[in-house]
Amino acid sequence: GGAPTELGEPVTMAEVEDHIFGLVVMNDWSARDIQKWEYVPLGPFGSKNFGTTISPWVVTLDALEPFRCPTSAGAQDDPVPQAYIQDPNYGSYDIDLTVAIQPEGKSTPATVCTSNFRNLYWNAKQMVVHHTVTGCNLNPGDLMGSGTISGTEQDSFGSCVELSWGGKNPFALNFTAEEGAADAEAEVVERRFLVDGDNVIMSGRCSSNGLSLGFGTAEGIVLPAKPQV
Repeated sequence: GGAPTELGEPVTMAEVEDHIFGLVVMNDWSARDIQKWEYVPLGPFGSKNFGTTISPWVVTLDALEPFRCPTSAGAQDDPVPQAYIQDPNYGSYDIDLTVAIQPEGKSTPATVCTSNFRNLYWNAKQMVVHHTVTGCNLNPGDLMGSGTISGTEQDSFGSCVELSWGGKNPFALNFTAEEGAADAEAEVVERRFLVDGDNVIMSGRCSSNGLSLGFGTAEGIVLPAKPQV
């Protein structure tokens, strides 16, 4: 959002909101097995550069204003931000976030994670200020990701690698019995990581004092890898 900035000119905390048009739900897909293999010595590259999914609506900061709230940390004292990134109006937005997985052949998804945008220690303003502190310029339409948004409880962990403790422990996808089905019994499907055919559905919603605002869903299906020639 806002006018383009000049290369070499950092954005300050006082002006940063002029450069944030709004927020979306974003899934920056990660292939963790590839990431583990390549991150020493290269760092994440091929494991992160193959796809990004966002929700259909850009929700403006003006629309989010009624949902301002403290972060789950409350105050920034561990660590204390350096001066350039200190926010005198430190806070966040109360956005409920849900992640569900719908395996191939299932008619409904199963929720695997519920979190909230306020669980981020560094808010959106601080992220943009830090991004530009070395002089990186901004242009309208630039898309930035916050990183994984996890809470403190198991069901609020925002990625498969966290939910499964690095692949050590499977997590459950709980499905209720489908009405009218011949084998109408509840079923539990286990996952450590995503598999081909999984539909990942991320959503965000704000609700407060009779107001409700939705982001829509960021949704994508994991397809099989193309065969090597």
